[in-house]
Formats: sequence, C-alpha cells, structure tokens
Amino acid sequence: MTVIDPDTQAGWVAEDEDDDDAEEMPLSLRLSIADTLTLGNATCGFMAVYFTTTGILIPHLTGSGESGMARHSAATAVILMLLAAIFDLFDGLVARKLRSSPMGAELDNLSDLISFGLAPAYFVLVYGMVAEDAHPQVSAVAAIVVLLAVVLRLARFSCVTMKDGMFQGMPSPFGALTVVSIVLLELPFIPTLLAIIGTAWLMVSRVEYPKPRGVLAVAMLGWIVSAMGLLAAWAFDAPGGHLLLQTGCALQVVLGAVIPLFATARRVNTFRDNRREARAAQHL
Repeated sequence: MTVIDPDTQAGWVAEDEDDDDAEEMPLSLRLSIADTLTLGNATCGFMAVYFTTTGILIPHLTGSGESGMARHSAATAVILMLLAAIFDLFDGLVARKLRSSPMGAELDNLSDLISFGLAPAYFVLVYGMVAEDAHPQVSAVAAIVVLLAVVLRLARFSCVTMKDGMFQGMPSPFGALTVVSIVLLELPFIPTLLAIIGTAWLMVSRVEYPKPRGVLAVAMLGWIVSAMGLLAAWAFDAPGGHLLLQTGCALQVVLGAVIPLFATARRVNTFRDNRREARAAQHL
C-alpha cells in the first residue's frame, strides 16, 4: 500500500510490521538455545588459547616459568577444548530437539574453527617453542597444516551431503583432541610431528566416521568427562596421574587410528557383497 506523507507529498511503501520487529529485536532474543551453546564452544576455544599463552608461552619466553605452572596451564587449556567439544555435542542435539536460528550452521562452523582449529594448532606451535628437542619452524608448519585441515574440513562439510549418520573425514573435535593427545604423550619430536600431520590428513580424507548419536553420544560424553578427570589428576600431580594421562592420550590416538581401519574394512565388505549380489543376479 502506498501512503502520501502530508509534509513532503512523497510516496512511501509501508513495510510489514513483523519485519520491523525482527530487525529491531535484540540479538540475544534472536539466538536460540543451541546458538548459545555454540557461542560457549567459541568462548572455550579462545580461553584455551589464552591459557596456552599466559601459562606456557610467556613464562617460557621470560624465563620465569615453573614446570608446575606450565602443567596446570596446559591441563586447563586442554580441559577447555574438551568442554568446547561438549558444547559442540549438545548444540547439535538441542538444535534437533528444539530449534536453531538461521545462522546456527554458520555459528557452528566459526566456533569449531576457533576451538578445534586455532586452539589445537596454537597448542602445537607453542609445544614447538618450549619442548627441549623441538624445532619452532617445523612446528609452525605442522600447526599451519592442522589449522588448514580444519578449515578445509569445515568448508567441505558445508558443501558435501553425506549419508545420514556419517561424517566424511575425522570430525574436527575428535581431530583436535587427537592432536593434543599426541603432544601430551611427549614422544620424540619427529614421531610427534608425523602423527600430527597424519591426523590432519585424516580430517580431510574420505574416511567415514559415525556421528555421535544415541549410545555413541553417551559414550563420547563419558570419554570426555573421563579425560577431564585424567587431566585434573595430572595437573595436581596426583599419584599415578601422569601415567593415567599417558594411558588416556594413547587410547585417544589408538582410536583415531583404528576407526579408519574399521571404516575401510566395512567399505571393502560392502563392495564384496555388492559384487556377489551382482554375480548372483547375472546367473539367474
């Protein structure tokens, strides 16, 4: 409907009142519960970078650091990444049960980039600067590889449609935790570097990984909470805490290596079954 302004005699088209209300609505009211969880994910990732910097890197550069302080800060940074993974797990569940705003998918990708791309890559970079047998320049390259792998994986996730219940490539939260576990294992520099690059390759590979739903989601949540407990025991120098942490990190790395083997074996068996059915059909 066109309305004439009595002062200017100019015509203007009345806009829908609902649109005006939507534009004037505060951002906080337009965010869904799932989006709020996603923002918690991003906050945890940023704070992980903060603790890695203030508790590990700066004390090392100034020569004022203590091993206990570095251990506490490293544990805190990794616990924050684990907490980000919990937020990432629950924001998807909540979005499916309730609703998500139109920007939910974009928020999720950006938050994942911070928590599971930048934070673990920065952790690798700092490791290369503080470890006794490390090489900072090579570690910087490894960190860039991790970051770019997550960027490519998240971009592909937005463009490629996979069959229901499956991811293509190692999910970025799982990849980030695997990278951090490799660092915490305190292996020699070269094996650590190769394992990190291998994990980055798995994130951009075509290997299929199951989505954490139902029983698998509960198992993943239990594993994350257990990992937090192991990190806390290590940080406070509890009896056997270091050994327990090493065991947990080794299990995380083994899972990262075994799941692709199961996925490959399943694809081979599916291919064989299809060929067998095709031959049977030809003989009929």
